[in-house]
Amino acid sequence: MQYACSDESIISDSSAQLVFSSDTITFDTVFTSIGSATRSFRAINPHSESIVISAIELGNETANFRLNIDGTPTNSARELTILPNDSLWIFVEVTVDPDMPLSISPFVITEEVNFVTNGNEQSVTLEAWGQNANYIPNRESGGEFTRISCQGDSLRFDDPKPYVLYGILIIDSCQVVFPPGAEIYVHGGIARNDDAIFNDGLVVITEHSSLNSRGTLDQPVTIQGDRLESAFSDVSGQWSGIRFLAGSRGNRIKHTHIKNSLVGVRVDSAAFLRIEDSKIQNTAGPGLIGIHSTIIGENLLVTDNNTYSALLTYGGNYTFLHSTFANYGSQNAAVHLDNFSCINNDCDLGAIPNKINANFTNCIIMGSSGDEIELQDLFNGEEALEFRFNFNHCIVSVDELLEADAYPNFFDDCENCINVTRDDLLFIDQDVQDYHLDTMSVAIDQGRPLPTVLLDLEGNARDGNTPDIGCYEFQE
Repeated sequence: MQYACSDESIISDSSAQLVFSSDTITFDTVFTSIGSATRSFRAINPHSESIVISAIELGNETANFRLNIDGTPTNSARELTILPNDSLWIFVEVTVDPDMPLSISPFVITEEVNFVTNGNEQSVTLEAWGQNANYIPNRESGGEFTRISCQGDSLRFDDPKPYVLYGILIIDSCQVVFPPGAEIYVHGGIARNDDAIFNDGLVVITEHSSLNSRGTLDQPVTIQGDRLESAFSDVSGQWSGIRFLAGSRGNRIKHTHIKNSLVGVRVDSAAFLRIEDSKIQNTAGPGLIGIHSTIIGENLLVTDNNTYSALLTYGGNYTFLHSTFANYGSQNAAVHLDNFSCINNDCDLGAIPNKINANFTNCIIMGSSGDEIELQDLFNGEEALEFRFNFNHCIVSVDELLEADAYPNFFDDCENCINVTRDDLLFIDQDVQDYHLDTMSVAIDQGRPLPTVLLDLEGNARDGNTPDIGCYEFQE
């Protein structure tokens, strides 16, 4: 690099840009103690005239990355000239303390080195792994399909360090165990291969595998995306979700918080899941999907889903006790039930039936619209055994569902239910995702005693005679 002389030919065309020796600088060391590493790249002038870089700046001036620009230790520089077909060296140093809290030293630390040349803005990404964690299968597996087989043995995520999962993990012939307090973070995003573009970050439990997430009240299991900056705390769709393939049995999720995914949990045909004392929150799609499956939910909170809270389709057997489905901000119903699968997308080629049996007791089904329950019966009520549902002592929100051409007798199968609107007091503040019951909530003391559900989601005792409806028991 040299400074421009008065007779030097400078290219000023706005189409003239720099070329970089790399568009991403990766520090692939996982630090086990406080440490530093240095990498470098070149900003290249590919033109036959000199070019002036108006500015070079490190994006947010983080404490982790430091620059040396053309021999000068600095994180910013102005008016630098690169001669024709020459280049400028930039050295980058990162210092990481992997034992700092995740808010300070997240799993992936990223930054941008920004360049402005002839009005053009370009950047080079800096990426370092900042946390001492278990990376499964490894940090280079993003966008890849990886099959993990245990030959029938258990796969325990019991290391005290967090786990960060990469790519599409297909877990086969394993009894997967998440012990109390396990922290599972999934690296998601958009991925591509030679065949397709797809959403990354998916945990797949196959027919011969099972998942046992054994959280406790004091040590819940957390499953979420790996972007832990405050700006990403409530950003949905960061990873794809958990999927139980057809025939997977023995699955149990307890005291587990699943959030910020595309889909929370999907249970495929003939698969089984029992989910208790757990939360599925802030999904870009449905929170819970059941496809001709069996799901038992108890003290379950499914909220802030961009489509359905629970999409129960193509039949199946479903039982929910003391669960809250709160779907504010979505145009879809909180709960959808149907007993068929379309042969094609428009269903104009017909559908394949499969009977459904769904029971909700002491549940809250609420959201932004007038109808938060959606029922689609392929036989239009002519085959009663093919479309069976019952709501008992539930808080519901239905309006057009009651019209003559829909389900005018809905409340025959909604025993002791309370039909509410958004004007009725229910939660403390759904706008800030606080779904505890308001002091004047219509759900207080309106439930049916259930001898098998004596505690609420937070371990509080339920009233033995008049419990509250929903996953939370009101606390004075």
